[in-house]
Amino acid sequence: MLTNSYVHIPRIGASTEHKIWSSGIRSWDEFCENHHRIKMSVSKRDQLLEGIEESRQRLEVSDHVYFASTLPIKEHWRGYQHFKKDTLFLDIETTGLSQDRDEITMIGIYGGGKSRVFISGIDLDEFPGVLEGCKTIVTFNGSRFDLPFISRHFPEICFDQLHIDLMYPLRRIGLSGGLKHIETVLGLVRSTETTGLTGFDAVRLWYRYKRGDQSALDTLVMYNLEDISHLETIIDLTYDRIVQNAYGQDR
Repeated sequence: MLTNSYVHIPRIGASTEHKIWSSGIRSWDEFCENHHRIKMSVSKRDQLLEGIEESRQRLEVSDHVYFASTLPIKEHWRGYQHFKKDTLFLDIETTGLSQDRDEITMIGIYGGGKSRVFISGIDLDEFPGVLEGCKTIVTFNGSRFDLPFISRHFPEICFDQLHIDLMYPLRRIGLSGGLKHIETVLGLVRSTETTGLTGFDAVRLWYRYKRGDQSALDTLVMYNLEDISHLETIIDLTYDRIVQNAYGQDR
């Protein structure tokens, strides 16, 4: 999808992009070969050709920062397949919902078939190092919750990755509600230990652990790991529908 995107090019908006798609063009290469089929000004055509050339060069060297800074944030999902091997699925647990009063209890990350959970009071401060080499972060409601919490706890982190907050592209294809509801709709199943648990249960589990219940921490870690592994499953299951919706074909 990234190689058929144009809204990241200066002075190119969604209407021009949709005009290109409506002409049947589905890649930068096709545009360069067939741009004469589309009615537009010479200056706009030149802008597009110049932007495509720069985009090719940036993609060839995997310059995720370029696309993260030029794509509208709601369109960051378009880079998923191109930077998939350098993607981290991320979810945090906290003591509550307030970024001012509450604290992060754990941060779970999953990518490349491997997962790790950073736990407050144990190794949470090692989290920033895991972002080295990460080009895309995938969350659910992370724009409003996870990343602002992390930024407050780790002000030294500069999030220059593409950020796919799955909540929004999923809404566009009719999958609304919380993560657990969407999992159910898609047929995903959780373990016996975590089925039915919510974010409020995660807070209670944390305080049980702080009072000495190690099994509560084990359950909380399992809950967090299932959140992040399911994020990968969900985006892989729905990506084609999200693409078709962008093209206006998911009706």
